[in-house]
Amino acid sequence: MEKLIITACLTGAEVTREQQPNLPITPDEIAEAAYECFLAGASMVHVHARDEEGNPTQDYAYYKAIKEKIEAKCNIIFQPSTGGATWHTPEQRMQPIELKPEMATLSMGTCNFADDVFMNTEENIKIFAKRMNELGVKPELECFEKGMVDTSIRMAKKGILNTPMHYDFVLGVPGAMGAELRDLLYMVESIPAGSTWTAAAVGRFQLPINMATIILGGHVRTGFEDNIYYKKGEVAKSNAQLVERIANLSREFGREVAAPDEARIILGLK
Repeated sequence: MEKLIITACLTGAEVTREQQPNLPITPDEIAEAAYECFLAGASMVHVHARDEEGNPTQDYAYYKAIKEKIEAKCNIIFQPSTGGATWHTPEQRMQPIELKPEMATLSMGTCNFADDVFMNTEENIKIFAKRMNELGVKPELECFEKGMVDTSIRMAKKGILNTPMHYDFVLGVPGAMGAELRDLLYMVESIPAGSTWTAAAVGRFQLPINMATIILGGHVRTGFEDNIYYKKGEVAKSNAQLVERIANLSREFGREVAAPDEARIILGLK
């Protein structure tokens, strides 16, 4: 198998300090958490920015500060979110792309998101993809259910998305696809040959899906955005604690963990 790429999703747009006291919020805190995850075995960091009040923001300036502070500490792959929060406009969500990161997320469709709706029209997906192509940003295609995989294949055939594609299956979100093993297998078996993929799962599903992904040859996303607990009833001490567990498990299974430059080769990043 290829070496395992571990992506640390540090903050997200939903989790609060009341829920997870160790949540990194400021640019300095996010950069330090990214560095700790790098030392623990992560080769990529998925970033959502927060403002001074701790609210989710897609503002270019916040992402610029975070990117620069992370780059000053280590060479981990910086992957900003273009999903933001469900209430951000497409124009707000696109701002981090202008930093020309190596990768950025691209959500491939609309779905219910608990009590909200995560809106991604085909028109907006095409606008996001076009701008990423212009700036040399490789999209990580976030798929919350199988229809989004179908959309990616259709857009690749039309030349809107470049191949080989890289997917992130986000499972267990209330309102979208579940997070049973059969759900993961269905998604994996639906993508084009030659694609790479990562899997993420929400809450108690995170660790089982992470473990299955290691065995299946995919790559893993872990961190506070998806799950704030280390085990039932025990809040995790840090994002790095969750990363370290995955790195140790992968090595126990006989699969080495990728360093950032090795991950760049696997993902075809320039």
